[in-house]
Amino acid sequence: MEYNFDLKVERRGTDSIKYGAYAEDVLPMWIADADFSAPAPVVEAIKARAAHGIFGYPLEEKIVEEAAAHWMRTRFNWPVKPDMAAFSPSVVTSLAMAVDIYTQPGDQVLFFTPTYPPFFRVARTAGRVATGCGLIPSTYQIDFDDLEKKMSAQNARLFFLCNPQNPTGRVFTRAELLKIGELCLKHNVLMLSDEIHCDFAYTGRHIPFPALAEELAHISLTALSPSKTFNLAALHVSAVISGNPGLLHRFKAAISKAAVHPSSFGLLGIKTAYTECADYADQLAAYIRKNQEYAVGHINRNIPGLKAYLPEGTYLLWIDCAELCRELGAKQGLDRGSLKQERLVRFFLDEAKVGLNSGTDFGDEGLGFMRVNLACPLDTLKEGLRRIERAVKSLHPFQG
Repeated sequence: MEYNFDLKVERRGTDSIKYGAYAEDVLPMWIADADFSAPAPVVEAIKARAAHGIFGYPLEEKIVEEAAAHWMRTRFNWPVKPDMAAFSPSVVTSLAMAVDIYTQPGDQVLFFTPTYPPFFRVARTAGRVATGCGLIPSTYQIDFDDLEKKMSAQNARLFFLCNPQNPTGRVFTRAELLKIGELCLKHNVLMLSDEIHCDFAYTGRHIPFPALAEELAHISLTALSPSKTFNLAALHVSAVISGNPGLLHRFKAAISKAAVHPSSFGLLGIKTAYTECADYADQLAAYIRKNQEYAVGHINRNIPGLKAYLPEGTYLLWIDCAELCRELGAKQGLDRGSLKQERLVRFFLDEAKVGLNSGTDFGDEGLGFMRVNLACPLDTLKEGLRRIERAVKSLHPFQG
């Protein structure tokens, strides 16, 4: 089936966080929520179920487990069996539950920074120590000396890996993943690998962390969801996979204790997406890559004060706005980084009329950066860039 990702779908008035957060004259390009319709087989399956008119308790059986295992086997050649998987409402839920299950108050939860904001939040709200391991600026390579130093701490218990990495777009290499795993084994640190963006890896096929070696499968859990690839976040369905039956049993027990269950629509969504919609995922990834190439080229050629680098993965773009940030701060007499960042955010929102994520949402390393969501029709992307270019060029010395 051929999908038309150029088609614009009106989203205002549909209880959308992405669009409801801003006034109508602001173009939202922030939260990782795509502006594309879900695959036709998913939509038709849900419509048929809704037409039945009765929404009683679903017979869950092993739908989530079988669907997740099928996707990992057929797409990434990782021989996952259904009994290696468990249901979770979302990847963020899985992160929070992992903190509760596998760590104690005061333990350290580690992750690379800048990073997805819930990594900080789920650790801190549970009374754990959120410890960032800073990626090397500009290249976002791993500082393995810093990583080992922090992993060697007595209370380091859990590492959150985001691969492909949000917000930088890094896709970690086999060698990097093996080195991370080696340090986890050496220092007895458990791994939870958030691989929600696994279908958007452009430097080669995504490598699931536990698929690298049996000993790594034994110390890790992998979280994935159809929410990004197939735009199904509202269905609240995801999976956790582990090659360690003991770790998985504890996770399933916690889900059972919390009395959390998937909905009929969530079950239909993950089953249909992961067993019938590989063509959609392939076409979407190709479309996103063209959006990224267009955006990076346009920004670097036409918008002074901004720098963009082609990401290795995700459908996001991490834009270096340091020069623009300094210019805005100088104009306003702002000499603190936080004030300059606030002025930068307001510039995009109030003057460019584009809603983006502030880089500092992802940690202190995000100062001077903004994150853009490119999962939108090309015309929407072009309009967003036109707005930003016009606003930037209205400034002195950036006037065109």
